[in-house]
Amino acid sequence: MKRFAVVLSVWAMGLALLGGVSPASASVANTAYASGYNFNGQVGDSTTTNRLSQVQVGSSTAWASVAAGNLHTAGIKTDGTLWTWGYNALGQLGDGTTTNRSTPVRVGADSNWASVAVGNYHTVAVKTDGTLWTWGYNASGQLGDGTTAGELTPMQVGTAKTWVSASAGDFHTVGVKTDGTLWAWGANNAGQLGDGSTTNRLTPAQVGTGWSSASAGRSYTVGIKTAGTLWAWGSNTHGELGNGTTANQSTPVQIGTDTTWTTVAAGDYHTVGTKTGGTLWAWGSNSYGQLGDGSTANRLTPGQVGTDADWASVAVGMYHTVGIKTDGTLWAWGSNSYGQLGDGTTTSRSTPGQVGTDTGWTSAAAGNLHTVAVRS
Repeated sequence: MKRFAVVLSVWAMGLALLGGVSPASASVANTAYASGYNFNGQVGDSTTTNRLSQVQVGSSTAWASVAAGNLHTAGIKTDGTLWTWGYNALGQLGDGTTTNRSTPVRVGADSNWASVAVGNYHTVAVKTDGTLWTWGYNASGQLGDGTTAGELTPMQVGTAKTWVSASAGDFHTVGVKTDGTLWAWGANNAGQLGDGSTTNRLTPAQVGTGWSSASAGRSYTVGIKTAGTLWAWGSNTHGELGNGTTANQSTPVQIGTDTTWTTVAAGDYHTVGTKTGGTLWAWGSNSYGQLGDGSTANRLTPGQVGTDADWASVAVGMYHTVGIKTDGTLWAWGSNSYGQLGDGTTTSRSTPGQVGTDTGWTSAAAGNLHTVAVRS
């Protein structure tokens, strides 16, 4: 990093500590910024101090993407290396220890990581060769290795080299292969594996065909098929499945009839998705305004968030939501009790609010009580 960039980062972090403006206005390309709850170091700024405004994660300016879970965070750099930080009592950082990390630590020596997803206490990642790897807590079989024993370092799931993506819920995991098949494993108490039962699975079990993506929430799953239809299953106590009821579903149920869904993200109790026209939709729990519709009323079916049609991606935490627009601006709303919205306050928002003034944001992730994003 150039000395000038270091000076800007330190100056901006000082403003954040004083409750000043977000350092987004001084952000540097390929740099990660985070805010919110930091008791276990999940913000990654070498402290365990909560941050109400964005602070820089470590000192690297080579981040490509980030993922956030309950109390830990992961990121992939532009050179394909994988890094993790935060809570590590169950080995979820994958560094071979159970020591918490308040700055990013490299996971192994490989430099061919393509994507990473973070759950409650486990982590899952896909390499560029199509192999799938998991580590951390495994009491429900969420690592997919046929056991309930935890792992302190990445372990390959099976021998397949056809994995496209994977997503980690609280205690279950889902993944999509190149042939459009969806696979799920781990906890299944609410039917979140979608196999018609409530029996845990210690190894991946197929859930139909024709899938393009899937996202694992707390105890439910949502997915999009190649036809653009939206499906959901599992726990539905707050309407997070979006099918107009609060009844759990143990097999995929279609949400509405639209064939224009492009992305979907599952959280603890609410879900958010985008359609091909760039509109944003949300449903489920809304006690902190996390649906972004200006109210705190739960929704049992998808409702549009505002009228903007320029949303590119979205991420969902426990009670807050973050999104990136096509112009590269970053937005956040919902619960802000620990500063997870990154606006310098602890005031919750029931409509999207822009985080800083910068453009160029490319990756954003919402943990339970913290947020991390990359500006490229």
